[in-house]
Amino acid sequence: MTTFREGPTEVRERALGPDLARGFMLLFIALANSHYFVRGTSYFGGFPQDGGVVDRAISWTIATFVDGRAFPMFGLLFGYGVAQIVRRQSGRPRDTRRLLWRRSLVLIVLGLLHGTLLYVGDILGAYGVLLLLGAWTVRWKDRWLWIIAVLVFVLTALPSDGSLAITTDGPDVSMVPPDLATQFVERIKVTPLIAALGPIGFAGPFLIGLWAGRRRILEFPDRHRTLLRGTAIVGITAAVLGAQPVALMIARVIDRQDHLDYFGPLHDATGVLGGFGYAALIALWSIRLADAPGPITRAIAATGQRSLTCYLAQSVVWTIVFTPYLLDLSDDLGITGTAVLATATWAATVLAADRMNRAGYRGPFELLIRRFTYRSKQRVPSR
Repeated sequence: MTTFREGPTEVRERALGPDLARGFMLLFIALANSHYFVRGTSYFGGFPQDGGVVDRAISWTIATFVDGRAFPMFGLLFGYGVAQIVRRQSGRPRDTRRLLWRRSLVLIVLGLLHGTLLYVGDILGAYGVLLLLGAWTVRWKDRWLWIIAVLVFVLTALPSDGSLAITTDGPDVSMVPPDLATQFVERIKVTPLIAALGPIGFAGPFLIGLWAGRRRILEFPDRHRTLLRGTAIVGITAAVLGAQPVALMIARVIDRQDHLDYFGPLHDATGVLGGFGYAALIALWSIRLADAPGPITRAIAATGQRSLTCYLAQSVVWTIVFTPYLLDLSDDLGITGTAVLATATWAATVLAADRMNRAGYRGPFELLIRRFTYRSKQRVPSR
């Protein structure tokens, strides 16, 4: 007689690859978010354009390797995790959808609170809305996952002037509100909009993540070496090359060009491929580390296991450091300063996650979301 668990995956049962990817990519999330708070006299792609040589070099690095590359990877991992949840369910498809809907509602509520109280650029609400709709896709055949994912990719790659990669806007009042009242008034308008529109960008990676999760590609990377190598090489190469027109303009190596409505979507579309490439590269890396992971590997994997808590912890730092009625350091920290702050914040969450892991504690927000998602799930025998 064998048993299965319909609840969340136990820590000892988790594969190294997905957790390592989530943990490492939280560094990229921190780098991608923090520079948007910096004030300057003019902006391009979310970067002030009045910094020195070091700021310009770091801006090029972030625009090339981070911006628009980390979030697609998280979309992929989100879909992968949903596939893992679905695989563990033994009931009717309707029961599985209800479980996913409960999870989506928790994410939406958390996202609205997070976006209003801490960081207006919240992605949790967008994930919740995506899962609310995506719960219907978990039973789709593979070809439909690919058809819709490719269609979304093509549509988002079409010329457009709405890409954040080419925005000339700086931090607005919803991001750096002068007082608490303004914060609530402005963010209550912006946060639901981001939650509603965010799934457009995440839909393609989410669907590919579902497909990959069905095949357990990141859990058993040694069985898929050829696919992972090809994805890593093609994806990361495309991301680096596709970023250069925008990245070189951000770093002021070349003058701002015409046809930005082509260069912005190119940066974003190749970033999706880069997100896939990063996931594949880390999965390949995990093959070498799985048998004897060192303390740093275990700590980063522990961060991935507590990615929700660590993501929210980053927002606490942004709120304290950049909010005008708190420390208000948006004028004091340039691109270099925010990059250092982002890296230090990520390192602190890695240390905290490692401590929680050693203590056998899953993380407060991981426990919260599991409690609502699996409120009635117990171990059930099967033959």
